[in-house]
Amino acid sequence: MFGFFLTSQQVIADVRLMMFEQDGCPWCERWKAEIGPIYPKTAEGRIAPLVKVMIHAPLEKGITLNSPPVYTPTFILLNDGQEVGRIEGYQSDEFFWWFMETMIKKLPEDLQKDPGA
Repeated sequence: MFGFFLTSQQVIADVRLMMFEQDGCPWCERWKAEIGPIYPKTAEGRIAPLVKVMIHAPLEKGITLNSPPVYTPTFILLNDGQEVGRIEGYQSDEFFWWFMETMIKKLPEDLQKDPGA
């Protein structure tokens, strides 16, 4: 008889940060210059890897948003395809990181931990 067992490390939810952007968006470009290079190296980036999406592109199957994004950039934190929170626009790095921390605290406690730590 064969058994199949999963450890808690093997059961990982699909947490990601979707960045909705569009061509010619100066605030998107500013975010990419100021945050983009360091985001994947941060705890937030490891908890919620970034996925860039054009604002008018169809969503992949299984994604449920509270409302369609209107502004670019819009950052939407997803947990298993469900919206957890969003940041509309980009003003500064302090603004972005504060909102990211706030949104991550809305995830289940076990998903708030840096998987790279």
